[in-house]
Amino acid sequence: MILTTVLLLLVRSPFANAFFSAPSLVESNYFNRISSINTPPSSTTGLGSSNTYLDDNKSNSLSKHSNARRNPDENPRLVGLSFMLDDGTRKSHSLAENTAFVSGFFRGLSTKEAYRKLVTSLYFVYIAMEEAFDVIAFDENFNCVSALDDKELRRVPSLEKDMEFFYGDNWKNKIKPSPATVTYVSRIREVAKVSPHLLVGHQYSRYLGDLFGGQMMGNMATRSLNLENGMGTEFYIFKDIPNAREFINDWYFRLNELPLTNEEKKEIVDEANLVFALNIGIFEELEGSSAKALWMLVMNTLKQKIGTGV
Repeated sequence: MILTTVLLLLVRSPFANAFFSAPSLVESNYFNRISSINTPPSSTTGLGSSNTYLDDNKSNSLSKHSNARRNPDENPRLVGLSFMLDDGTRKSHSLAENTAFVSGFFRGLSTKEAYRKLVTSLYFVYIAMEEAFDVIAFDENFNCVSALDDKELRRVPSLEKDMEFFYGDNWKNKIKPSPATVTYVSRIREVAKVSPHLLVGHQYSRYLGDLFGGQMMGNMATRSLNLENGMGTEFYIFKDIPNAREFINDWYFRLNELPLTNEEKKEIVDEANLVFALNIGIFEELEGSSAKALWMLVMNTLKQKIGTGV
């Protein structure tokens, strides 16, 4: 009962924004979304198409970190695709799914083994994503994805450090993806081949979610699991982004400048919702106690504050 109350409070607080993949997600019942994962996207553009982003309503040139035509007083999250994603994902998820997401994350913090499995799943997810981005980077017809693919956001190098910490040398021969991770990775590879613009939904859901709440989540993992000097939490550290707020604001501006049709934008919102469901699938596989993780987090935080006199 106490755990349920705490989770409900977390879900309804600003704290939840860091969990709900920038800032929230999920379209319909989780199991319905997963059961339809093999349904081809409504857009069937292949990687080799030459006219995908070239119609009267689109532009074929994008540049990163360009301030051209931007109003410095404008909040990019209140307009365009940024608003569609924030609003569309926030409205579509249910309280039960939000609770499942938060509960699953804390379950991943309950033991080092559970956390190791979570980080391992993330490694396979990001390998699939970033490999797809590398392939698309050679095709100018899909520069909408490349325009948001910042090297500062890439997570694979950090995850490799975490893998080495948890598994030791020769770690690549010691890991394999879980069933839910295989489903997630399959979806990434499917849209990369069939409808690459949907990868924008994955970029939004994963990278912004990581950046919004990365420092907090990394600190929680360190405290809950007593990880010395934050070892094993490199994934949550964005060393090359000194000002997350400014970086995110610029990213949202670029998101709004993508040359996409209204239909493609709606498809990206749907995909972002599906990403949330896929993440719940990974959390559901983890073994552990959310209550234990919460308790350890509270106790270790208190000990730290008492020890430092804060």
